[in-house]
Amino acid sequence: MRNDRGEEAIQSRVATIRKTTDAVKEPSTKRRWAALVVLMLPVLLVSVDGTALSFAVPVLSTALNPTGSQLLWIVDVYPLVLAGLLVPMGSSGDRFGRRRLLLIGATGFTIVSAAAAFATSPALLIAARAVMGFFGAMLMPSTLSLIRNIFTVPRERRTAIAVWAAGFSGGAALGPIAGGFLLEHFYWGSIFLLAVPVLVPFLILAPLLVPESKDPNPGRIDPVSIVLVLATMVPLVYSIKTFTHHGMSVPLTLLLALALVAGGLFVRRQLTESIPMLDVRLFTNPVFSGAVSVNLLSIFSQAGFLYFVSQHLQLVSGLSPMTAGMYLIPGLILTIVSGLAIVPIVQHIRPGYAVAIGLLCNAAAFAMVAYAGPAGWDLGLVIAFGVLGIGVGAAETISNDLILGAVPAHKAGAASAISETAYETGAVLGTAVLGSILNAAYRSHVTIPESLTAAQANTAKETLGGATKLAEGLDTGTANTLLESAHSAFDSGVLITSSIGVVFMLIASFIALRTLRTARA
Repeated sequence: MRNDRGEEAIQSRVATIRKTTDAVKEPSTKRRWAALVVLMLPVLLVSVDGTALSFAVPVLSTALNPTGSQLLWIVDVYPLVLAGLLVPMGSSGDRFGRRRLLLIGATGFTIVSAAAAFATSPALLIAARAVMGFFGAMLMPSTLSLIRNIFTVPRERRTAIAVWAAGFSGGAALGPIAGGFLLEHFYWGSIFLLAVPVLVPFLILAPLLVPESKDPNPGRIDPVSIVLVLATMVPLVYSIKTFTHHGMSVPLTLLLALALVAGGLFVRRQLTESIPMLDVRLFTNPVFSGAVSVNLLSIFSQAGFLYFVSQHLQLVSGLSPMTAGMYLIPGLILTIVSGLAIVPIVQHIRPGYAVAIGLLCNAAAFAMVAYAGPAGWDLGLVIAFGVLGIGVGAAETISNDLILGAVPAHKAGAASAISETAYETGAVLGTAVLGSILNAAYRSHVTIPESLTAAQANTAKETLGGATKLAEGLDTGTANTLLESAHSAFDSGVLITSSIGVVFMLIASFIALRTLRTARA
């Protein structure tokens, strides 16, 4: 009798856990997919904002007149704060409820995004972007972890993740078009208002269709670990940006040392906690660690690519923001198609092979840019972005699925946070590393006409956007001389960064083959 009672207690406990974490199995198939559609709204919220901003970089250069460093911070501070807070927010979602955190993040993100539209200086815009990063950190881990709990069958989950990635790419496709239209007809701040119409239907539909889920046995809130994550990510990325801009220095060395020490202390703390914020032992699984690395390097390539191609199309080729956005639509569509098409393909070949082939596509795309950029061949850039889209779509879908599949459903928030941290770290490093190298190459190769004043020369040497704006107020001869030199200097930087991109993608492909060889669909 006692054994029977004990067994009943165990079964009751298991049922409670399943009810808490896997109650999402109960809704019908239609309701599950309807919930997925609703979850795409915050994904669109973030992705539209990101690509619209990328295409607004030239306009921001002329409207707010930021320095080269400020321009990079406008782009980078959001993913930098995001990367530092994703793990704490993912853990908070597991603890307090993923849907609840998602609703809070979506509301805050939209309000601050609207406020950013009225920034009057680079410093204010940087501050607004930092706060957007705080709320943005609540969004992406919550969407992925909810998907992990809603779709428990592996093939369904993989398809849902492909749709999630397609939604992200769809937002990226919409961003340049909508942003380009707004930039042509309104002032630059209007791009930050794009988030507003997405929020209203989400706030109405999410409580109705998206089930709440949380970890039935969450760890405690750990402020020390949160501080250590921030103390690792912020100095690390800042050091990379500063090194490529000014070279190594004693303060920079100290910041790198701080990042390394904080990172080591964070790992040690997680290993000693009974229920850690982040289970770092997951990285001993080669499939998990390989998928995270692939995730990071793949997005690294895409972010760096968009940073210089958007400027080339607008400032070198002279296209309007909206037309430049249209040029990239085929590549973004191919990203969506590739992500969906890879799901049935991995039923017949190993996921590691599919990911490696996708990363080789990325390498081929950078090789094409190395020729098309300096040659002024815009069609070549369009084709290259299409090839890149095929590679990124396949690699991202499979790597995210492998990351989420490595943990139980009730720990999906932490795993999603790791995936998103890799994603955002790749994005900020892609812009910081490739963008900073591009800017450094531009400054070292541009030739300034002797007739310019010292202040004008500094403006022209900072960024291509600064040179373009300056040329508008110069006489025709001087303006043509400056622009010809600026365009040539910029494209020389494209050649360097593209070559680096090829090397990184070849390394990523090798990592995929070595670490994902045991993965199964």
